[in-house]
Amino acid sequence: MKKFLLSISLLFSLTIIAQDIKKNGDSKSIIENYYNSGKKLGFTAVDSLFQVNIGFRVQSRIGYGKDEGQSGVAEGEIRRMRLKLDGFVVSPKFGYKVELGFSARDIGTVAVGNSGNVILDGVFFYKPSSDLKFAFGQTKLPGNNQRVISSGSLELTDRSINNSKFNIDRDFGIFVEYAKTKKDKFYYGLKGAISKGEGRNWVKTSDDGIALTGKVELFPLGAFTKNGSNFEADLMREKTPKLMLSGAFSQNNNALRSQGQLGSSLYESRTLKSVFADLVFKYNGWSASAAYMSRTTDDAITRDAADASLTQAVFVGHGFDGQVSYLFPSEYQIIGRYSTQKVNDQIRTISPNSDEYTVGVSKYIFGHKVKVQAEVSYDQIYNYGASVSDNLFARFQVEIGL
Repeated sequence: MKKFLLSISLLFSLTIIAQDIKKNGDSKSIIENYYNSGKKLGFTAVDSLFQVNIGFRVQSRIGYGKDEGQSGVAEGEIRRMRLKLDGFVVSPKFGYKVELGFSARDIGTVAVGNSGNVILDGVFFYKPSSDLKFAFGQTKLPGNNQRVISSGSLELTDRSINNSKFNIDRDFGIFVEYAKTKKDKFYYGLKGAISKGEGRNWVKTSDDGIALTGKVELFPLGAFTKNGSNFEADLMREKTPKLMLSGAFSQNNNALRSQGQLGSSLYESRTLKSVFADLVFKYNGWSASAAYMSRTTDDAITRDAADASLTQAVFVGHGFDGQVSYLFPSEYQIIGRYSTQKVNDQIRTISPNSDEYTVGVSKYIFGHKVKVQAEVSYDQIYNYGASVSDNLFARFQVEIGL
């Protein structure tokens, strides 16, 4: 009963905030202050030696999908439910971040030898200066930009088909970041990681390989307002054009999964090489992005030593995403995205090429923290041979968070 009353209180409070924003007609300035201050529910110890901030978010989704030649399927689910904790200990130079996932897709299948995958992030930071940060633990690798962005900061209900196949996701390791931000002048950022290579919470086997990842980010026109390259949509309505160009490379040595940090277990280890390139542009409500991703390996097919007829393939190939949106002063937004995915010839008989076309509409009530999203997608699946499958799905999603 107490949990129920607490939930009702939180929803009521957020409703009052949304009504207050609408009544005062000052949603833009409030959102700017929110991103600037990083307001969260939390506290700091009286002696200022400890701080904890508490955040949560829930994505509730309904949808309908129809694959060619099959009956339509309706879905309804809590797509994501996350709890976040962050703060510092002793000094703001020593920080931490914890993120836990409780939805069915976050946790995965619980079975013998495979515990629930609840832990998303568990990482400690050391910031000797405002320009430099070191981290140790489990968190996102510095790969493609849409993956680095929180799933709660997307313009559409989910990431692209290429992101689901080629991203390098989270891993356990050592991380470093450097960037000397300049408001209106060129600057660059450098990110790197040495990590385990099998993704989050991997305990199934030991591994003698590691993953090495490096990324360069260029900001030719200066910094985005409120770190706007880290969330989709031009919520800040940039007064001058802003541009980010980035490139990343990751080599996962002796990987044991079909997508490196993700995917099915391989029968033999493989060394995987991933390349990422991103462009993000924002100006006066307009936002545009483009992304290229690829994965290669010397031999994509792995075989069971006891039975050579049993195989498991590395997902190798490349893909491109293009996305454009416009945010109206009313905080309604229209979005369009095109994705194309090509697999390598070695796995062409078992994995199809595909194209996806998506259009969507979003309404931002309190930035990305409280929003409503709807979209329709049309997929073309190019099966091996001459056949092409046409698939369609639609989604409606409500996001609420703190």
